[in-house]
Amino acid sequence: MAGAAGVVAGVVSTVTMAGDAVAVPPRRTGGVPERSGHRHVVRRELRGMWVATVANLDWPSKPGLTAAAQEAELIAYLDEAVERRLNTVILQVRPTADALWPSPYEPWAQYLTGVQGKDPGWDPLGTAVREAHRRGLELHAWFNPYRVANHTDPSRLAATHPARLHPDWVLPYGGKLYYNPGIPEVRRFVQDAMLDAVRRYDIDAVHWDDYFYPYPVAGQVFDDDATYARYGAGFPDKAAWRRDNTDKLVRETAERIKKIKKNVQFGISPFGVWRNAATDALGSDTKAGVQTYDDLYADTRGWVKKGWIDYICPQIYWNIGFAAADYAKLVPWWSEAVRGTEVDLFVGEALYKAGDPAQPAAWQDPAELSRHIDFAAGYDQVRGHVYFSGKEVVRDRIGAMDRVVADHYRNRARPPR
Repeated sequence: MAGAAGVVAGVVSTVTMAGDAVAVPPRRTGGVPERSGHRHVVRRELRGMWVATVANLDWPSKPGLTAAAQEAELIAYLDEAVERRLNTVILQVRPTADALWPSPYEPWAQYLTGVQGKDPGWDPLGTAVREAHRRGLELHAWFNPYRVANHTDPSRLAATHPARLHPDWVLPYGGKLYYNPGIPEVRRFVQDAMLDAVRRYDIDAVHWDDYFYPYPVAGQVFDDDATYARYGAGFPDKAAWRRDNTDKLVRETAERIKKIKKNVQFGISPFGVWRNAATDALGSDTKAGVQTYDDLYADTRGWVKKGWIDYICPQIYWNIGFAAADYAKLVPWWSEAVRGTEVDLFVGEALYKAGDPAQPAAWQDPAELSRHIDFAAGYDQVRGHVYFSGKEVVRDRIGAMDRVVADHYRNRARPPR
């Protein structure tokens, strides 16, 4: 997952959609465009890709590019999505308590210019929304609520960074800085910062990833004892209090989004295992080393059952047959979790593993991901798939994405709404 994406090749196409009938632009086949203009009626399904900005994972390919070069790279990703017959781009716009738009709450992200707080000379989020919609794509704005920095030195943050103005809000852990989720003012602030984008831009969804309380680091303590002592009265233990803090963040954000713009969706993409069955009879038949309920204090299943979110996109980043966390066991489990709710289920797919020699043998087969789509098609609750990440969609190391497109994305589709 490390490295930098280069400039992505893509063909500018405009997709015109009316109802579920889709006008299909030319598709390159061996350099010769297919005949265009025919229309297809297809089922609604989400076909997405994540474009990560933290550490310049996908975009921009490196910090300090000119505004024109940054914009060209971004638009190339949108064109790649059209070329692959995807319909949604999930763009990371708040990677480390900073912003890829002119936010009144937080500084400009360092991944644009190399200097946190430096104006890049253009509005990436505004441009992304405009250009995505021009191409018939949805643009989901991806925010990380609590991560402040991938280091532990507050002096390296911009002078006006809220984490420097409120040092009591911040805790170091595992070599990183985090906002403390147990402080009510922190929860309100991160909501305000994210919702500014909802107010100002025509985004289609607010999207969160899998980071709530940080992933456990052996031998280290997330030192929120003082916060627990102050705010934890009435809870049986710190774990219950932490889960309630995360619940509050989710529920309050959901309510505030709908008050601002009722048509903006709220989706979360958690780690793929809520709890193992050995821990909880309601859990999945897995033996995962991380359980979101217990380790990240994120009751992902509960949020679905309570209807707080519009979609859930678990990162089921394992192959079919993987012993500790089998794709073929987790898809049915999540399908049951959403059954009877109004929450859409999309599956996060680990395209980055395809062709990685460090991964199990299944990932060396270009057909593994296509088999995922085939398997998930047997579950009506699955409404689409999202691929990590944009750079891998472009590079497509062993042709796994090509195979998915050829087998499953022959026609365009509209996202569920």
